[in-house]
Amino acid sequence: MAYHTSIYLFLFLPVVLLLYQITPRKIRPFVLLAAGYVFFWIISGELVWYLILTTLFTHYIAIWIEGTEVKNKKGRKRILIFGILVLLGVLGYLKYYNFFAQNVNRVLDQVHPGVAITMKMIVLPIGISFYTLQAIGYMVDVYWKKIPAEKNLAKVALFLGFFPQIMEGPISMYPQTSQQLWKGDPITLENLTGGSLRIIWGLFKKMIIADRLYLVVQAVFEHYDKYNGVVIAAAAVAYTVQLYMEFSGCMDIVLGSGQILGVTLPENFRQPFASRNAAEFWRRWHITLGVWLKTYVFFPVSTSRIVKRWNHFGKTHLSKHMTKLGISAIALFPVWLGNGLWHGARWSYLFYGMYYFTILLLGIAVEPIRDQILKVCRINQDAVWWRMLQIGKTWMIIFTGELFFRANGLRAGYRMFRSIFENFTLDKLWDGTFLSFGLDKADYFIVFCGCLCVAIVGIIRERSLLDTQQMQKVCLPVRWAVYYGLIIAVILFGAYGVGYQQVDLIYAGF
Repeated sequence: MAYHTSIYLFLFLPVVLLLYQITPRKIRPFVLLAAGYVFFWIISGELVWYLILTTLFTHYIAIWIEGTEVKNKKGRKRILIFGILVLLGVLGYLKYYNFFAQNVNRVLDQVHPGVAITMKMIVLPIGISFYTLQAIGYMVDVYWKKIPAEKNLAKVALFLGFFPQIMEGPISMYPQTSQQLWKGDPITLENLTGGSLRIIWGLFKKMIIADRLYLVVQAVFEHYDKYNGVVIAAAAVAYTVQLYMEFSGCMDIVLGSGQILGVTLPENFRQPFASRNAAEFWRRWHITLGVWLKTYVFFPVSTSRIVKRWNHFGKTHLSKHMTKLGISAIALFPVWLGNGLWHGARWSYLFYGMYYFTILLLGIAVEPIRDQILKVCRINQDAVWWRMLQIGKTWMIIFTGELFFRANGLRAGYRMFRSIFENFTLDKLWDGTFLSFGLDKADYFIVFCGCLCVAIVGIIRERSLLDTQQMQKVCLPVRWAVYYGLIIAVILFGAYGVGYQQVDLIYAGF
């Protein structure tokens, strides 16, 4: 029951909204809690026990941390470490056991043939990577005394099990949503129309653009050896667009569902393709994962003893820039290692994390040289041509990273990347190759128009010309023309119906 399916949009969500609205205010949070567990059970069945046990464990660990004597800092820290290790241990076993066993077996096969670690059939519960990070963040916030430990178990359960964000996030912090979830405010017409509009906009991106591009991406990445460089390069671009349209579209549906219920979930995207560099891109793409890693990994590491020792060493023996570079390397490495591991048990995901670690570190390393060149050449960094050049450079970094991210293994990614430079002939763009993937010219035209619409909306949002609240103030005929235009576009041009193969949500597998 993915968020873009008819069973969610026309059965589950309306039933939940109806039950929520007709029940007394004090009961409404429990309606949402029950809906979360039903949603989880429909998808993962008995694996719902993982969510239940995680909730119980998180709740009582936080109370234990708060109840430990303030002066006993080591005791509080040990409890926190214990809680984090248990949650990460469960996540690590479920996601990485077979990956670990497979790689160890390759080594054992060379040293002791016939000796091997047993592989296991492990089924992941939905959303475990998302609610585990939320649980850890909650415990750490209690340890840091940013928030008090919640004594009401149901509040913690609803925070971790709110149905719109179970499958793909966004990853929220306890203060961001806990009070909103528990208020039980009635559904208003403004929230209903605003949330519904956002859901339709998400369906527009997912069903009109992403699901069409899936056919191209699947064909090329599964049989990359049959295609030349320009086709592979185009597929890398197509996958980046597909991933953005699907993930951001899903977030629109999630945030729209929350908005109808009066819950403002944190944004996960903010026009990422307008970024001038890789660092800015990650401040705009999957924002909540970046904020979580920055808050709970980067900041603790940057204030750790090893960084302090390096800082002291650098002040004595190194330049200010080299000291900064060393601190950045120490603090950024666990962030990007964690980013790669979080996405899954594949070497290509680890490479993806290290790829951005290297890019960001190189950016810091060349700062003095870059600034000097800009000064000598008198380049205005706010000039349109320079901004476009920077954005174009960032696109190349993004497309390359996503090629390795999507490739079926690190070796396949390397071969695909190499083939771009060895066999690049533009005639493949118009010789009919792209019509062999299950899309015709009309489909490509629809994708182009859809991307153009998303780009225009992105420019409007980037320049703060019109936001969701301002949309409510637009004159009624224009506003409803937009509403009906989106609905008709999804109905007429959405990828569904006879012969349509439902495309699973990409981030639901992480």
